[in-house]
Amino acid sequence: QVQLVESGGGSVQAGGSLRLSCKASADSWCMAWFRQAPGKEREGVAYITRGGTTRYADDVKGRFTISQDNAKNTVYLQMSSLKPEDTAMYYCAADPAILCSLTPVSAYKSWGQGTQVTVAS
Repeated sequence: QVQLVESGGGSVQAGGSLRLSCKASADSWCMAWFRQAPGKEREGVAYITRGGTTRYADDVKGRFTISQDNAKNTVYLQMSSLKPEDTAMYYCAADPAILCSLTPVSAYKSWGQGTQVTVAS
């Protein structure tokens, strides 16, 4: 099982930016970012395949960018124009059972510990 370590979370004002990083212990064919706010279900944010195919949740399109450095087994999430509703614990995940997708959450085998993102209004 791939081990994932996240970093880069923090507190910013609305309109600000953050870049999250997730380092994997081994090569992954699919890596994704999810987020979970208190009292809400975990939801997909973006994913990227090792070949570079990407997908974003509608709410973050045009504001977030997922990228990777395959040589470093690292995936990034550049978050811009942040909104208070982006406040959540952000998790990276790797290698779902079948498809590289944003649903179901349960399909992902490996998860990071999470990094908190707080956006003030």
